[in-house]
Amino acid sequence: MIQFNQIKKSYQLGTQTVAALQGVDGVIQKGEMVALCGPSGSGKSTLLNILGLLDMDYQGAITLDNKPYPKERIAAATFRRQQLGFVFQKFSLVPVMTALENVAYPLMLNGLDKAQQESMSIDMLERVGLGDFIHHRPDNLSGGQQQRVAIARALIHKPTLVIADEPTASLDSHTANMVIDIMKELGHEMGTTFVVATHDSRMAERCDRVIELLDGQLLGAQLQNSPKLEAVL
Repeated sequence: MIQFNQIKKSYQLGTQTVAALQGVDGVIQKGEMVALCGPSGSGKSTLLNILGLLDMDYQGAITLDNKPYPKERIAAATFRRQQLGFVFQKFSLVPVMTALENVAYPLMLNGLDKAQQESMSIDMLERVGLGDFIHHRPDNLSGGQQQRVAIARALIHKPTLVIADEPTASLDSHTANMVIDIMKELGHEMGTTFVVATHDSRMAERCDRVIELLDGQLLGAQLQNSPKLEAVL
């Protein structure tokens, strides 16, 4: 479970102070797939970056499985490496690495030996339907295949939380639906929580829950297929 309390974040634009988040509270249960939705400037990307420890300059408190988020940068780097996974809109794969090497990279950083890295990475690539593409580099993979490699990389070290930023925005509908199904199925199976910032109604409608933000404030949390969803996206 991830819990955040009174999260505040401000930016300085010249002489003006802009409040990106204005005391946001929330609880996300273990294994949930939650969409952060709202118009541009609503604060969803800011909250996502804070939950992913990509931005540590904030006020408030965050706990993951009742343990406080680290505040010191070296501890935060270790925490990200061990507890968090990331999926980005532009895939962010290492272009000179094969799919296998990209997926194995977090395991290498966490000190697993070569045989474990390879075995676990092959298994994860097979689970996302890419067992026949383990030696392909990103430029020889389609967008959907690259995103599936990115999902495998995010989950390979069994993180508690995966942060996903517009993971389907660059994909056609068929491929987007496939990617959403893989994320949701593996997240539920592994007990991994997904927090997804998205403008994509396909993504939001199929998450377990939607959290709406507007002008840095939380509007509420709805079940999937909420009638309020269309007004926010």
